[in-house]
Amino acid sequence: MTDDPFREVLAQVVDAIAEGVYVLDGGGRISFWNKGAERITGYSREETIGKKCSDGLLRHIDEKGRELCLDGCPMTATMADCKPREAEVFLHHKDGHRVPIYVRASPILGLAGQAVGAVEVFSDRSERSTLLSELESLKKEVLTDPLSGLGNRRFAELRAKSSLEELEAGGSGFGLLMLDIDRFKAVNDEFGHAIGDRVLRMVAWTLANAVRRNDAAIRWGGEEFVVICPGVDAAVLADVAERSRALIERSWIALEDGRKAVVTVSVGGALARPGDALQSLVARADERMYACKAAGRNRVEVDHEEPISRRG
Repeated sequence: MTDDPFREVLAQVVDAIAEGVYVLDGGGRISFWNKGAERITGYSREETIGKKCSDGLLRHIDEKGRELCLDGCPMTATMADCKPREAEVFLHHKDGHRVPIYVRASPILGLAGQAVGAVEVFSDRSERSTLLSELESLKKEVLTDPLSGLGNRRFAELRAKSSLEELEAGGSGFGLLMLDIDRFKAVNDEFGHAIGDRVLRMVAWTLANAVRRNDAAIRWGGEEFVVICPGVDAAVLADVAERSRALIERSWIALEDGRKAVVTVSVGGALARPGDALQSLVARADERMYACKAAGRNRVEVDHEEPISRRG
């Protein structure tokens, strides 16, 4: 019995699992790419075999936006010291947005005990946030933005109303982020409105994957997005804002003519105070966001004034 039938059966087994699996040869090029990898990344086997993952494909980054293909790649480190590694990173999806994944890299050893390649198994760890699960279960189109699939302004109003009522009753507070895509008109002017819509979806889904599980990522309108973050202080709100900014900056859409559509966002944040309405909270976050625009864009600024509790 030759190795070929065995390899075919093995490939069929690996194709049947839900996780993504790919193999690098000794030169760091992809030699195997299963169907799970196709599903999670959007890239077909034909688009990946023979390429390096840094060739405009996965381009893993950490939550601070650091490109691991340039510094800190788990697969490269595993091939260097023959030790398995695990990490939580964000990959680049073919549609442009960032997807959070859990990766496990293991060396493939030759007869001399040296690494002749490596295999990575990765799984999608995006929760789609509680907001998206809620929207999918309710199936209420009136609360959903049709372009991005996120909640719309009406959903934001309902979510903020219940959060403000909880705050007034002495419950936990929350924060709000306002994000605006920098120079979005220039994107439409350069690439056209069809690509502009794809950029909006890219930003929307990267944002949905960047926020915490219970945060609500919402399309406020146009190129503006809102995130409602329960149970945060100023430091946590700033962390969510910075992670969102960094991941969006490291996302892109590859166009057929070789160009890339890349955008940044300016992010302002504010903590809810007793007596707030959604309009006053949005106004404070908006003020911080425009301060970022004035300071050069692609920045985060959060109001660090803690709300006064009405407990007791």
